[in-house]
Amino acid sequence: MAVGQLEILVRGQGLHEFTGEVEGWLNSQGYSRDGLCTLFIQHTSASLLIQENADPSARVDLENWLNRLVPENDPLYTHTMEGADDMPAHIKAALTSSSLSIPVKSGRLMLGTWQGIYLWEHRHHRGKRRVIVHVSS
Repeated sequence: MAVGQLEILVRGQGLHEFTGEVEGWLNSQGYSRDGLCTLFIQHTSASLLIQENADPSARVDLENWLNRLVPENDPLYTHTMEGADDMPAHIKAALTSSSLSIPVKSGRLMLGTWQGIYLWEHRHHRGKRRVIVHVSS
C-alpha cells in the first residue's frame, strides 16, 4: 500500500490532464505490483474524471455543455460571497465525481488507449489543487 498527495496546477476553468503526474508518483514509490489506484480530490469546487486525451475538442465540448447546464449568476443562488463562479462550481462538482479508481497491473495504470486522468476545475481562478493518491494490492 502507498499513499501520497499531488498538487495539480490549474490555469483556470477547464479540464487539466495529470495522467503523467500519477504515473510519475507510482514510479517514485517503486510500485510494481497489481492493485487499485484511488484518486480523491480534497476540494468542493473541482472534480476528477477520465476522459479522451487525443482530441481537445471533446474537452471543450464537455466544458461548454456543463457551463450551459449550470450557468453563473442564476438568481436562485444564495451562496454568492466568493463570486459568480462559486455556487455553479459546487453544483458542477456535485454532478461529477470527487474520486476515481483505476486498476494497476505490474505497476502501470490500466487506462485505455485514448483515456487520460483529468482534474476538472470549475472555478475561474488559477492555483493548485490537492489530489490524494492511494494504491493498494
